[in-house]
Order: sequence, then C-alpha cells, then structure tokens
Amino acid sequence: MPDRAPQPVDRQLPTDEARDLISLVREIAQREIVPAAAEEEDAGRFPREVFALLSESGLLGLVYDAEHGGGDQPYEVYLQVLEELAAARLTVGLGVSVHSLASYALAAYGTKEQQAEHLPAMLGGGLLGAYCLSEPASGSDAASLRTKAVREGDDWVIDGTKAWITHGGIADFYTVMARTGEDGPRGITAFLVPGDAEGLSAAVPERKMGLKGSPTAQVHLDGVRVSDARRIGDEGQGFAIALSALDSGRLGIAACAVGVAQAALDEALSYVAQRRQFGRPIADFQGLRFMLADMATQIEAGRALYLTAARLRDAGLPFAKQAAMAKLHCTDTAMRVTTDAVQILGGYGYTADFPAERYMREAKVLQIVEGTNQIQRMVIARHLAGPEGR
Repeated sequence: MPDRAPQPVDRQLPTDEARDLISLVREIAQREIVPAAAEEEDAGRFPREVFALLSESGLLGLVYDAEHGGGDQPYEVYLQVLEELAAARLTVGLGVSVHSLASYALAAYGTKEQQAEHLPAMLGGGLLGAYCLSEPASGSDAASLRTKAVREGDDWVIDGTKAWITHGGIADFYTVMARTGEDGPRGITAFLVPGDAEGLSAAVPERKMGLKGSPTAQVHLDGVRVSDARRIGDEGQGFAIALSALDSGRLGIAACAVGVAQAALDEALSYVAQRRQFGRPIADFQGLRFMLADMATQIEAGRALYLTAARLRDAGLPFAKQAAMAKLHCTDTAMRVTTDAVQILGGYGYTADFPAERYMREAKVLQIVEGTNQIQRMVIARHLAGPEGR
C-alpha cells in the first residue's frame, strides 16, 4: 500500500504569510515527497533534488535574516514546517533540521563579513550542511572530543574523526568543532569547513535500522587546512556555540517526532475505518478507540510543548529547559504512537506494504539523536534542582 499524506493539522499560525507557507509545504510534500518516500527509503536513496527544490523555495533558511537569503520566520512557524516535512518523509524533515543546525553557528556567531560571504549560498543557494560534534569516543560527553585544530600562520590544520554525521559524505559544508586548547569545554573552537576540502573524506554510511535514505557516516579530517577566516566565533568558544545550537536543534527533532507520530496516527485511522471484523468496522471497538484517543492526546501535548518552547525562543527568553522537555516528550511519544499504530494494523502493520513499520523504525532514532533522552532528563533536572554534586 503506498504512503498517504497526513490529514491536514488545524494549526495556530501567527500570520497570513505563515498560513501560505504551510500550504506551500503541503503542496510540495504531496507532489514531490510522499509518492516516492517508501520506495526511496527502502532503496536507501537520498533525495538531493528535493533539497534543491526546498532551497529554491526558501525553505532551508526560514529562521535566518532575509538580508542573507533567509526567510525571517519565527521558530513557531519554522517548526511547524518541519513537522509537515517529517510527516511526509523523515529523511527530508530531519535533513532540513540538520541543515539549519549546521548554519546556526555562522548565522549567530559569525562576523558580518563571514555572513555576507557564506550565508546566501548556505540558506538559498542549493548547498547542504552537516554538523560535526560527536566522535567515536565522545557522544553524550561531547566536551571530551579529540579532533584537533593547530594554528599554522593564517591557517588551521584539522585532524580527527567525527561520527554519526547526518549528510556525511554528501554535504557541501561542515560546521566542525575541534580542540584548539586545553582539555574540556573551554578548549574547543568552531570552524566552517568546505565539503570539498583536501583531506576531508567520509566512511561508508552506517547500516541503520531506519532512516535509510539519510546518510549517516564518519567524517575523517586528515590535515584539512582552513583559513582563520573560517573560524567561527572566538577561540575556545566552540562548545558554547555547539550547546546553543543544540538547544534550537532539539526543538527541530521534537517537531520531526510529532510529524512522524501524526503520520502514524493518520495511517491507523485510515486502517480502522476500512477494516472489518466480527461484522463491523474495527473502529467501533472500544479498546482501539481508547488507543487512538491516547495517541491523539499525546501528539497534541507534544505539539503544544514544542510550540511553547519556540515562542519563548522567539521572545528572546530562556528556553533550554523547555527545549529538552519537548525533545524528551515528543520523541518518546513518537515511539509509543508508532508502536501502537503497528499494533492496530496487526499483521499488516508488521509488513512493508504499509508505512507503519517504517514510522516505528524511524521513531527510535529520534530518542537518540541530538542528545539522548537520558541526557534530556539530566538537562531538565539540572534546571530544576541545580547541578549534581553540589
């Protein structure tokens, strides 16, 4: 059975422009993303042409300044765009979120000269970005990263390996965190590395449970030379930049998770309306009706939570706690809702003829990326009770 698009969500949007934007995203999703999603995910094909279209349509730089090719949209709107894209195909929604994350360092901490030189191509020129923080031996403990950048005159020479990099091997630019000083978070600096830099290469993509269309690979930097003009922010500021980016990136993951959950709920609703057992539609059975009610309630709660965090961010208020809460709740919800959708479809849910099993496999990774849900609980607890070991 081919993928079907989610039923349109009744969204609270702040402007007519935002409503038109969501309509455009839905049109692109229906025409360009949904029809090939199942086949391309099964084949492990990355839809670069879709990202080119999204770039041309102004959808890869929505939250950044129009001066540099962005869309000047609030996070409240951008996240709902991500949700729509992820509901159509998570590879696309997550890819847009990662690209935005990769662009963040330069947009927020770069000099005016750096922004003028690089941002237009990054936000609307068809380029695709990747974010390089994790390493084989430093995932949740990102401050222990070992990739080094050594100053040589006006250049930096970077050596090391980054791991679990979305768009690894196909990105046009990489935002790379590397150690330039002492051990710990204060010795890390951010760099903008071109995708075609000499000495940069990618390993064979990981063989993943789901999200097969989105390449995830180790990225090797072997004597990669970049000019100091590609250093973002001050020396030693890289870890603070990385954490600031992740606060926003967690909201992107939360929105993607709600999109996947919504798609799974819509699939379950379609199935129960058509399937008959014991002489009547299974939608009449109270046990299934209660499951559907719980699924819908958790999705609505997740959407409200990520929008609350987004509105705090848009108002310039602290939002790190709410971002961690949104990432935690929305991704746990996606796992629970997609598992229930498979259960509702029964044996059909366990086959690749229906998209429910794909949604379930994709939901799992969202509990892991950009800070595991165990790390989110640590972040939330720190906001509530202070740091550990006081």
